Amino acid sequence: MTALALTPARLLGQLYISFWVPVAALALALLIKLPTIVRLWRDPLLRAAGGTLLITCAVFVFCAPSMIVRVNRVTGVPNIAAPWCYSLITAMSGSCLLLIITWRNGPSGRSPVTRCALRRVVSVYAGVIVALWVLFALADVPVQRVHDLDTYYAGTPFMREEILLYLLAHAVACVVASGLIRNWVRTEGLDGWLRWGLRLLGAGYALSLGFIAAKLVAVAARWCGGDLDWLSTDLAPPLSATAALLVAGGFILPHAGQYLHERWHVRRTYRELRPLYDLLRTASGEAAPVPHAPLAGPELRLTRRETFIRDLLLPLTRHIDPDLNRRAHDAARTLGHGPERARALAGAVSVLAAIERRGELPEPTNRVERADRTDWAERTERVERVERAGQAPAADTHMDAADTYLDAAHIHMDSGTGTAPGNPLRDIGAISRALRRPADIEAVRARATEGVAARE
Repeated sequence: MTALALTPARLLGQLYISFWVPVAALALALLIKLPTIVRLWRDPLLRAAGGTLLITCAVFVFCAPSMIVRVNRVTGVPNIAAPWCYSLITAMSGSCLLLIITWRNGPSGRSPVTRCALRRVVSVYAGVIVALWVLFALADVPVQRVHDLDTYYAGTPFMREEILLYLLAHAVACVVASGLIRNWVRTEGLDGWLRWGLRLLGAGYALSLGFIAAKLVAVAARWCGGDLDWLSTDLAPPLSATAALLVAGGFILPHAGQYLHERWHVRRTYRELRPLYDLLRTASGEAAPVPHAPLAGPELRLTRRETFIRDLLLPLTRHIDPDLNRRAHDAARTLGHGPERARALAGAVSVLAAIERRGELPEPTNRVERADRTDWAERTERVERVERAGQAPAADTHMDAADTYLDAAHIHMDSGTGTAPGNPLRDIGAISRALRRPADIEAVRARATEGVAARE
């Protein structure tokens, strides 16, 4: 008796996924993208993504059994929710194609070929929606069916054609979108987060094809006098809900993943700069104020820390000994360090030696240095304003100022020789990491000064 009671319908009924679960996931994806969509409304890709998420969310809201009953009751027309839901599904299919075409073509999305393809998709799916309402108006469907309308009216004239039309339109969109995504995933140089997002989208569209297949088989069984309604009423809904969750994940992952990765990178860089920051702060004494912004965002805090470091390194570069820098680099290479590590250790040795040398000499007060520091302060203030506005990265502006100063101080060395120790202003991250290993710095410094002491 137990084996007989465990029918496919009963088994799948235990795996039921509420329609409100994908609604919540899709709404979350829309909320994540909404600020960017509003800020960059003219971007066709963002508009397409927002429209797709909104329509897909509406599909699951209005296809929920409770909403179907409510729509039928409010309008007073039995089964009026059917063409409404079918229209939303068709609009979702068309919007998915629009999104994939716009997304895939990127900056060239405004080309005549792409615009022609977009107009064709809009025309075809708009025509399908009009046909759905015309067929419903011609069909005789007086009995309200909430869960099994597709199979109950599978043989009813005009309603039969309507059911086939929306399923085929949805199938075409899923097949085309899956093909575009499959080709796109194979593209070289694709961002990792985007690649995984596309894979989730592809899996979602594949499950949507499973939903369509279950519906078509159940309808075909009715035509042949059979009864496989459980495919439509019990298997198709969880397939559709799972597909929606995967699609929502496909939209969320590239955006959220990239956002979290950038935040992690900013915070890691901020922590890596701590040794160099502490060294220069201690060496500067009471003369240089320490930026403090407890309520600032991670990017602005990183900008201020970089600004503080470079602001103190700028005058310090006048005391850097290029010959010591080169010897330290050669010593690090001799001790078995790689090229990048050797440049960082050479920079750390040079900065430490420059701090000691500056302590033995009077602080420069010539007009050039004052002008340079004033110019740097003005650049720093401008960079912070840009950072607060969320515009271009501050690092480029810092580097422009640093390179200008170094050109004037004649500190640059020939990078084509393979022995250039590097630019302290450009390598602040590597130098700060090297400062975490004082034993390595001391070994390199001792090796670099051996030859000079022997000659003396």
